Amino acid sequence: MTMDALLVTPVKDSPETTRRTIEAVAAASGNFEYLVFDDFSGPETRQLLREESTKLGFTLIDLADHTSNPSPNYKLVLTMAQQKALEYRVPLILIESDVVIRPNTITGLLEVTRQAVRPGLIGVITVNEQGEFNFPYSNVRKEATSWSETSRSLSFCCTLISREFLDVYDFKGLPSQKDWFDIHISRQSRKLRFKNYLVRENGVLHLPHSSRPWKQLKYTHPLKYYFYKLLNHRDRI
Repeated sequence: MTMDALLVTPVKDSPETTRRTIEAVAAASGNFEYLVFDDFSGPETRQLLREESTKLGFTLIDLADHTSNPSPNYKLVLTMAQQKALEYRVPLILIESDVVIRPNTITGLLEVTRQAVRPGLIGVITVNEQGEFNFPYSNVRKEATSWSETSRSLSFCCTLISREFLDVYDFKGLPSQKDWFDIHISRQSRKLRFKNYLVRENGVLHLPHSSRPWKQLKYTHPLKYYFYKLLNHRDRI
């Protein structure tokens, strides 16, 4: 079987949303390999991942076998995933553990890569349970076209990184002082003269910050959020 993409989900706790994420990926159409990275989750989530990997057939990677650095270890996930994607000569698709994709999400992304001009990153719009655009795309306007080029930074909620971009930008060079890299990599893509695209149809369900509930303070008590962020050196973008 020809592989069309490498799919990756980093996991940090939130077992219920994680279950929904990996089961949706397992039910999706397309020819792909699926890697799930456990980033120092608690016992309940670790048990879930072991059971689901046996049942659904994805590859489970325990980051504790590769680093002693506490979560988040997104740079390590990206560098390991890039190495695999380059080995297979396929694009990399990131799907966060608070996102539930549709059965045709993967095949839809791959179709856009075939039609788009020099794609770097291709993101899928996120929606809430009611189907409304939600964080981080709450302010995006609906358009007549199902997908189009965008100058905004793309979230890694559900995003494809093209093989061509992976060929020229080494994730080992990502800044170690950051926790998250979606804004940085979006900008690097454009800097290297790639084009980024946003798919606005058939959005994926997003249940924001399920694995790090303290981040909800950003919307309910922003002063507490920024105090916690600065005090603990968290959420560095």
